[in-house]
Order: sequence, then C-alpha cells, then structure tokens
Amino acid sequence: MKSSRQRTHSSDRVGARITDHEGLEQFFSGIASAYFRSEILFLCIGTDKSTGDAWAPWVGSRLTELSDFEVIGTLEHPCDADNLQAYMEDIHSEKKLIVLDAALGKVDTVGMYSVAEGPLVPGQSVGGKFKPIGHYSIAGIVNVFGPRPYSTLQMTSLYKVKGMVEEVVHAISQAFKL
Repeated sequence: MKSSRQRTHSSDRVGARITDHEGLEQFFSGIASAYFRSEILFLCIGTDKSTGDAWAPWVGSRLTELSDFEVIGTLEHPCDADNLQAYMEDIHSEKKLIVLDAALGKVDTVGMYSVAEGPLVPGQSVGGKFKPIGHYSIAGIVNVFGPRPYSTLQMTSLYKVKGMVEEVVHAISQAFKL
C-alpha cells in the first residue's frame, strides 16, 4: 500500500473539473437534458460513521425523500467499503450511473466538487482499492488532504457537509424539476 503522501488527491481526477454549486447545476442540467429520471441510478458511496464520509449517503437519503430516483447508498443503508462490491454486482447495466463520493483536496477546493463525465475510484483519498465506476461522477471535497485521511474525514465539519448536501440536492432538483 502506498503511503498517504504518495496517494492521489481525489480532486485531481483525470478528466474532472473543479466547480462550485453553479457549476453543479450546469453539470446536472446536461444530464437531465439527455436522460429521463427512470434511466438514472445514483450510487452514493460512504458511511454514516464518519462526518465527512457521510456526505454522499446523506445526498442519497435526501434524494429518496424528494424524488423517485433509484438510489443506492443512504444514511440508513450506506454503500461503503464493506458492501460496495456486492452492490456493484447488482447494478443494472442499462442505467446511467451517477456516482458520488466524499473526497479530500487542496485547501482552496474544500467545499467544491470534482465533476466528470466518466468514473471515479471510490475511496481514492484513503487508498481505496476499488475499480473506477460510473458514467458520471461527483467527488464532494469535504476537507483538506493530509497525512491522516481517515482522521480528517472523521473530523470534518458537519455544518460544511450539510451545506454541501443541500447544494447538490438543490442542483439536482433544479435540473430535473423535482
């Protein structure tokens, strides 16, 4: 396993761009113009046991409250390192997969999003060993990348995470007219 100093920042994904909430709305508007809600599956990777890593499952929970989107990964039923592989085996290949995962990044990118038309590697900030997944992907940069990524995710501001959840849900709601 690489040391944390050798790992790639999740916000440095190839083909991804860093954006704020306005860029999120444009990102989701592009998806909404190409697909019906029934053609989309959100995979929200993370756990409810870590403040920073709860970002994506919290988005998943909010989406299930507000819409009829198909969602894997909520606060009640997280999709995390323990069960991600099993979920990946059950995903319908005909669905357009939008993957969300928390990320650690550079100081000036905290609170922003790394978006891409293409996959992300789940758990990349903490040395995850998963294969890239997704047709579209969003890494929510919840805190600064450093030598102790697990601790950093656990000590991430709940207020910051909550705000980022609401920004993503708002962008999805605007784009898909929920």
